[in-house]
Amino acid sequence: MLTQAHDVCNSIVDIADLNQLKCDLNRLQPVDVGEYIAKLPQQERAIKFRLLNKQHAIDVFEYLPPEVQKELINSLHDVQVAQIVEAMSPDERAELFDELPAGVVKWLLQELSPEQRQATATILGYPEGTAGRLMTTEYVWLREGLTVGEALRKIRRQDEDKETIYYAYVTNDKRQLVSVVTLRQLLFTIPNAKIKDIASDRVVKVKTETPQEEVARLMKRYDLLAIPVVDREDRLVGIITIDDVVDILEEEATEEIQKLVGVSGGDEAVLSPPMLTIRKRLPWLLGIMLLYIAASSAIAPFQPTISMVPVLAVIMPLFSNTGGTVGIQALTVTIRGLSVGEITPRDTLKILRKELMAGLGIAIALGITMGLLSLIWAPPSERWVALVAAVVMATNTLVAVSLGTLLPMGLKCLKLDPALMSGPLVTTMLDAIGFMVFLSMIFVALNVLHLQH
Repeated sequence: MLTQAHDVCNSIVDIADLNQLKCDLNRLQPVDVGEYIAKLPQQERAIKFRLLNKQHAIDVFEYLPPEVQKELINSLHDVQVAQIVEAMSPDERAELFDELPAGVVKWLLQELSPEQRQATATILGYPEGTAGRLMTTEYVWLREGLTVGEALRKIRRQDEDKETIYYAYVTNDKRQLVSVVTLRQLLFTIPNAKIKDIASDRVVKVKTETPQEEVARLMKRYDLLAIPVVDREDRLVGIITIDDVVDILEEEATEEIQKLVGVSGGDEAVLSPPMLTIRKRLPWLLGIMLLYIAASSAIAPFQPTISMVPVLAVIMPLFSNTGGTVGIQALTVTIRGLSVGEITPRDTLKILRKELMAGLGIAIALGITMGLLSLIWAPPSERWVALVAAVVMATNTLVAVSLGTLLPMGLKCLKLDPALMSGPLVTTMLDAIGFMVFLSMIFVALNVLHLQH
């Protein structure tokens, strides 16, 4: 179905008749129309967006990237903008306001109804990255004294426009959350039964100040479609739905991957302007060059040794590339475990023991491979280098898995982002250690053991 929608989106680009284009756009799913409009040239976006009927335009607007939303707000009539923003869910509206200039936000807040203005102001009052900032105030709540029949009538009469009705949250007279009941329970229970008799008091909930990463972990752990948010007095103030958590997980995964390879901020888009790409990448690349000075400095004193055994120039890049890859593999697994809450720094010894056991087998395989390659590349008088290369490769592999585990754990203990510096640090340290050990052993073999070369 989605493929067909995309095919239609591609085909309508060539349609000259605006009436046909309007018909086609309004027939598609909002997410597909949003993707289509976002890919249009800037001068065409507002024209195509105006072809949508009112309700469809409201739905499509929430699927547009923030920069396109800002652009449309500047292009559309004030009345149309006010209608769209009024109809948005409070959490989506708060996310939009984060991207807009303060003057525009002030004007839009004045255009909102008192109820929506209060809901948006409440969400904007919480710090970014917390449950309070992520929640929506559109949820179903019931008083614990109601019967099932009364609860269903209340939901039909008042909660049609709520973001989700799968869960209904039961509160006492102080609006404190006491239990939760599902729509399935309400539909399949006799109307005269009391809500408090069928609702579950084992409620998984979060505080308004709970970090959004912790919210995502809880919803994943307990397979929830929504999770209630309470304030410090345990009063119900909002809910967070599964679609918001999917966005969090995508955002966190993107940040971790980009930070691991040195993209500043971890939020560079594929189609970012060239200057933004330069600004995010170049500082890290210059910083990594400074780090690699350490590895180069480890090689500099051994230039005479390398000139005496030319095959070293062929062998040494393998230490850098292979050792760095082994370290990044261990590093990535460890950072992923820390990010999703699968492990904590308390598990360091357990993880290190597992990595060393696996690393031993990898070290033997890589050491043998390195030795065989060195035998092939080295002339007969220098084949003794193969033994040294094999031993150093195996040793460097064990060091790599150790650093890949210990470094992110150490950064986590210091309250630093493990993904921020781990990759460059691991590769630099492995290069320096590998080159130092390898060239030192070659130096000893030549000048102490007086092996022929």
